[in-house]
Amino acid sequence: MSSSQKNKPDLDSAEHIALFVEAFYARLLKDTRLAPIFTEVAGIDIHEHFPRIQAYWEKLLLGGNEYHRHTMNIHRQLDAKQRLLDSDFEQWLAYFIETADQGFSGDKTERAKRVAATIATNMRTALAANN
Repeated sequence: MSSSQKNKPDLDSAEHIALFVEAFYARLLKDTRLAPIFTEVAGIDIHEHFPRIQAYWEKLLLGGNEYHRHTMNIHRQLDAKQRLLDSDFEQWLAYFIETADQGFSGDKTERAKRVAATIATNMRTALAANN
C-alpha cells in the first residue's frame, strides 16, 4: 500500500460514507447528461437524497438497517420517464470509482467499487429486459 493510500480513510464509518456520497454527487451533478436525470427527470431534492443514499451504502458496507426502499422499482419508474442508457450506467460507475479512488482506500472501499459495478450491471440488465 502506498503512503498516499495509507492517508486515505476507508468507507468504514457513517462519517466516511457521508463524505463519499457528497464528493460523488458533487462530481455527478456536474455531468451534463446525468445531472438532469437526477434533478429534472427524477425530481430529487439532493439534500433529501443524500441521507437515503448514505443509508443505502451503510446497509451494503456496514450492515446498517435504515434503508428500506426498493431500488429496482425506483429505477424502473425513472427509466419509464427517460430511457436510461448503458452509457449512463457506465458514466455513473466511472464517477463512483474515480471518487472512491481519489479520496478513499481500504477493504470497504474496494468492496464498494465491486458492489457498484454489480449494481450498474444488474440495473442495466433488468431495465433492458423491460424494454
